[in-house]
Amino acid sequence: MSQILRDPREVIREEMQMHAPILAAVADEPLTIPQIAEQLGAPASEVVYWVMGMRRYGFLAESKDADDDGFFTYAATGRQV
Repeated sequence: MSQILRDPREVIREEMQMHAPILAAVADEPLTIPQIAEQLGAPASEVVYWVMGMRRYGFLAESKDADDDGFFTYAATGRQV
């Protein structure tokens, strides 16, 4: 079953709505994008946009090193939404 990809502009517009759910997902421990996507029930291809936006504006920080599968983990910085 193939997944229908949404317009990236539509996904990016949802970033502000996704701050709280993403911060809740990483509240207990840093997670990779696939792990965040699983917790949110959202496609990883969309979570990438949201996480990168949050990282850019200082809400999330990525780990220094990737895990064995090549994924970085992301943790909340404490910056308020």
